Amino acid sequence: MSQNQLNLSRRGFLKMSALGASAAAFTWPLVMRGSAASTTANSKLNLAVVGCGGQGRGDMSGLLANGAGLVALCDPDAKQIEEARGAAAKRGGDGAKAYEDYRKLLDDAGSYDAVLIATPDHWHAPLCKAFMQAGKHVYCEKPLTHSIAEARELRELSRKLKVVTQMGNQGSASPSLRRCTELIKAGALGQVREIYHWGIGIAAREGSAAGEDPIPAGFNWDLWVGPSGMRAFKDGVYHPATWRGWFDFGNGGLADFCCHAINLPMRALDLGYPERLVPNLDENGRVLPGKAAVEFHFGARGKLPPVVLHWMGDGRPPAEIIQPVLDVDPIKNGLFIIGERGCIFTSHWNTEGMIRLQGEPSLVNVLDHPATQGIAESLPRVRGHDREWIDACRGQGRTFSDFEIGGKLTEIGLAGVVAIRARKALDWDGEKMQARNAPEAARFVRTLWRKKWLT
Repeated sequence: MSQNQLNLSRRGFLKMSALGASAAAFTWPLVMRGSAASTTANSKLNLAVVGCGGQGRGDMSGLLANGAGLVALCDPDAKQIEEARGAAAKRGGDGAKAYEDYRKLLDDAGSYDAVLIATPDHWHAPLCKAFMQAGKHVYCEKPLTHSIAEARELRELSRKLKVVTQMGNQGSASPSLRRCTELIKAGALGQVREIYHWGIGIAAREGSAAGEDPIPAGFNWDLWVGPSGMRAFKDGVYHPATWRGWFDFGNGGLADFCCHAINLPMRALDLGYPERLVPNLDENGRVLPGKAAVEFHFGARGKLPPVVLHWMGDGRPPAEIIQPVLDVDPIKNGLFIIGERGCIFTSHWNTEGMIRLQGEPSLVNVLDHPATQGIAESLPRVRGHDREWIDACRGQGRTFSDFEIGGKLTEIGLAGVVAIRARKALDWDGEKMQARNAPEAARFVRTLWRKKWLT
């Protein structure tokens, strides 16, 4: 941002603070959904965990710390179940029944109220659908699904079923994200036309690895691959924790972090589907020097102007654009929102937000910025993402990142993945989930799954 863009006085901005009082009227319906009838009002939430790897164990520990009771652990790898059992024991959650096959867990549906799904991405949609249809509240890790079409299906399903849903983009619960949303909606930054994100690459591979290794004892490899295309097991190549580098399972870094980093812009700027997606890649899939890996072009929304979100990948925006960030920390990376009256910088998770208005010398924590104190709080403050879901399952409040919101956010991010895989700029019709200029991209929008392990 140039110095000329930061020259208006703070006094001029203070006149805008009255907008804060009206922010709640239009903010709440956009970002607060997910209310549902409780199955466990005023009682401990009985939880089943499907996917017991590192992320699943972390989410599980948070839910147990907030009052959930663990009754089941499900994973095709017995080693992961035992590691989860050890982690649960530290939270008083020992004694959970073990399942290899989620369908057996469905057969015992009367023993639990809610399900945490923290498997690799390719399993998210089939599992969410199965447990939602069984009447279970569902917390699913991000991204909500592996494909755009699956996200749309879960959004539609969540509108029909009386269950509480939450996607695991934990920064949604932070006071920083909620305050940044309030400030941007109240006009603190003025009109926003440019957004930059950097520090998370996009690399992932098509196909499968060569060769084959023995499958470890206690690991049902066929079930782990599940609906995806079968391939030989290779030690350390797909499991554990390396699956995200393969498009068949995880879609790379953009899919990994889109539901974190794009969360704030989508909410605060009322972003719909991107109208155009531009991947700046060479014939080998490498990002062109000085370019964003993917450009997301969003159209005007009422009085709000068009916006371009530059997903830089591993590269950095030009120093003159992110100078306010460099003044704080030369190696910092994250999300930078540029408005005509100021800028906001946050972490990848939209936490640790900092704001700088025109005429001010440096970025300041959004929670302590004196010139914006007159903008009213219009969003609730909560005790964490885990607790918010548990409370909603008990009939107390609503979730902030339900499958309607999480599904839309997933669709936006995965549209960029479609452009990466198609290696082509796409004129995107989000409502129809298709590229007007590239019908061949349809195979990346809706995945054809194996049926063997599906309900």
